[in-house]
Amino acid sequence: MVLLRAFLFSDVGRLLMVKRIEVGLLFSRSGTYALISESCRAGALKAIERVNARPDARIEIVPVERDPGGNVDRYAPLAEDILRDTGARHIIGCITSWSRKEVIPALEKHGGMLWYPAPYEGFEASENVVYMHACPNQHILPLLAYVVPRFGSRAFLVGSNYIWGWETNRIARDLIGDAGGTVLGERYLAMGDEDVGRIVEDIRIQRPNFILNNFVGATSYAFLRAYAELGRQDPWFQPGTCPLISCNISEAELPAIGGNGEGHLSVGPYFDGVPGGKDEGLDSSFMASAYSAVSILAEMLDGETPAGGAMDFAGRRFRTPLGQIAIDPATRHAHLPVRIARIHDGRFDVVEESAACLAPDPYLSRYDPMTAFGRPGLRVVS
Repeated sequence: MVLLRAFLFSDVGRLLMVKRIEVGLLFSRSGTYALISESCRAGALKAIERVNARPDARIEIVPVERDPGGNVDRYAPLAEDILRDTGARHIIGCITSWSRKEVIPALEKHGGMLWYPAPYEGFEASENVVYMHACPNQHILPLLAYVVPRFGSRAFLVGSNYIWGWETNRIARDLIGDAGGTVLGERYLAMGDEDVGRIVEDIRIQRPNFILNNFVGATSYAFLRAYAELGRQDPWFQPGTCPLISCNISEAELPAIGGNGEGHLSVGPYFDGVPGGKDEGLDSSFMASAYSAVSILAEMLDGETPAGGAMDFAGRRFRTPLGQIAIDPATRHAHLPVRIARIHDGRFDVVEESAACLAPDPYLSRYDPMTAFGRPGLRVVS
């Protein structure tokens, strides 16, 4: 009886010491990119469950969910709602760059912080955003450095008609030029548009060495289907000769892609089966990134940082499924590993990876064409 009473008082004491902290989740559960969004949401909820189950935790995370339904006009009002009407000062969320930019004014107004779990086009650094996925020197640059020497430098660029597509293709044009290559065509479709026939015909005529696919969601799935059919008609467009390459396709979308993705390439900080995330049951870089965001946030809130206080990342490293990572205190971007993988039998096989985490360079201020592509620099001539 004495032991039981001691246990009960000890348990009650611990419960009284636990601080409940609301954290917003802002993910669309429907719409053209729902598969990616659901993967992020699942990763965040899995991490919250893991944090709350720790017997020594001094905090309990209470998720406050809002669903924009894939409508970009709803992100800002719902972020405002979370920050104004609940106790949450941190939000895990947003998939598209469009939606991320929509919520930043609300974050600035209320002193909130967005933990963004998707790759993006770079050239941004907000004090109110922690960028948990890859930026250009961690996705498009290493991907092109891998592809150009192996397949050639004649490229065709496609993308969804918004910030991610425009800006990633703009960077790609510059990098391909630095590699001595040529962009044969650049085409865009509205988000969710599946009418890809004319673009595929342009690709058939131009016969590039590779296609950079910056389509998002349903448009990407339709494009992969049409390109697979083109490959059956013309061997030039087989993945071993002219692959589709991507900075944003992960395991989350393989059920929608099916066999149409076989042999094509993607880049990311994490693929299912790499050491670190397997025990957590994380099956994509999006899920792993959202999980890592919650884990890092919980570690900081469980320490000295107040729930609404500034995040001081200087000198800190965090153990996550993405690896032992740091957050750059100047830009709030994550140091991340780089992995390039090929779709094979319904999964990704990693074909090349960095030896260590790569420091973020969102503005490509440290980019050196000679290092990236092995081309000689200019020399003075008389």
